[in-house]
Amino acid sequence: MSSVTQDAVRSPAAPDPGQYRPGRTITDWTPEDPSFWRTTGKKVATRNLWIAVPALLVAFVVWQVWSITATNLKDVGFGFSQSQLFWLTAVPGITGGTARIFYTFLGPMIGQRRFTAVSTVVLIVPLLWLGSAVQNPDTPYGVMIAIAALCGIGGANFSSSLANIGFFYPKAEKGNATGINGGLGNLGVSVVQLLTPILITSSVLAVGAGQKKADGSEIYLQNAAFVWVPVLVVLALVAWFGQNDLTVASTPFRQQKIIFKRKHNWLMTWLYVGTFGSFIGFAAALPLLIKTTFPAYSVATFAWMGPALGALARWAGGWIADKLGGARVTILSFVGMAASIIGVITFLPSGTSAGSFPGFFLCFLSAFLFSGIGNGSTFRQIPVIFRDQHLKGLTEGTPQYAAALKQAEIESGAVTGFTAAVAAYGFFFIPAMFANFAVTSAMWGFVGFYASCIVVAWWFYARKGAEAPS
Repeated sequence: MSSVTQDAVRSPAAPDPGQYRPGRTITDWTPEDPSFWRTTGKKVATRNLWIAVPALLVAFVVWQVWSITATNLKDVGFGFSQSQLFWLTAVPGITGGTARIFYTFLGPMIGQRRFTAVSTVVLIVPLLWLGSAVQNPDTPYGVMIAIAALCGIGGANFSSSLANIGFFYPKAEKGNATGINGGLGNLGVSVVQLLTPILITSSVLAVGAGQKKADGSEIYLQNAAFVWVPVLVVLALVAWFGQNDLTVASTPFRQQKIIFKRKHNWLMTWLYVGTFGSFIGFAAALPLLIKTTFPAYSVATFAWMGPALGALARWAGGWIADKLGGARVTILSFVGMAASIIGVITFLPSGTSAGSFPGFFLCFLSAFLFSGIGNGSTFRQIPVIFRDQHLKGLTEGTPQYAAALKQAEIESGAVTGFTAAVAAYGFFFIPAMFANFAVTSAMWGFVGFYASCIVVAWWFYARKGAEAPS
């Protein structure tokens, strides 16, 4: 056999270019290789990202649909108390956070394409049930709680989406990519709060009878749910036929569960509870907070602005953190959030003072802005921390380096999903605190928590000689 033939036999087979087409499983994925990234990787990653974004956005719509629906129930004859309405907005946070824990590990096991499609289409079930239930004011409160719990599953999609998208991008672009995915996905919160008041007044879109309000006008609460059903079907099909699964991201649970022994998993969870937990909790509570504290002002006009600002700021936070370092930006975000909430407290009604809605609302917008920035910066920190921890002392190009790099990717993906899961409970706890404690007392509790986050971020990640600078 000639030497040329022998070399051909010994050389590894070239990657099949067909694997990078939509709907395929990719077995060769090396985004840190500049040549591969320039010629193939960036295009494929971008396609997968921009399919993931609208699917995640509408999942957030389902998760947050109760934040506006609950504000309209009493107007059409439902006899629920104010506390019960706050609980309806809070319950999706419990199921969303809990389901995120499972989705964190299921996503990489099943694959981005398949899991995005399946987790999107199942959201049709709670929407159909919600659309039917709101047409009957005699629907029991327990049924409404069950529907709210199922809607919470929409929030779980975040963990699987962020964990999977991270595998597509090189280290230098992870912060920007997860910022775009998470930030534009988070826009679903403001989309539902902006569009729902418009949708429920449209008889053209209505399936079923309208509901009479006390003033004689008619609304169609079912539109808040039914209008998203065909959208979910389309998005599930686009994900199934347009995204890719990565074998490098396919990881059994036994390789992911090591994160529960990693100190930085728990520390970053603490920080992300402060940023995203605040963002999603304030977004869930703000409509009812406006309606009960400043009833002269329109929920429909103002409630959506804060979540929109926070969602867009998430992308900015990831981008700035790529440039300046995640820990510094995270500390800045907590300082800004603490100052903003102190401002909110200052402008709340107190005693004989009627308070100031403009001051209250502007300070809340500031809190959303800084929470969004922190959402982006914390997610930039996670892959940096785990990459540096695993690669410390290893030489690039060695088998040990390659194995450590893969494990770092696995763990950072799992930590990203897990931190998002725990932080999602902010959706529950913040409205629940407003339902059970004085608003001012709850607000001071948040300020104290942000102070603890500043200490953690500075000590472990930002100070000179920090254990894991990021």
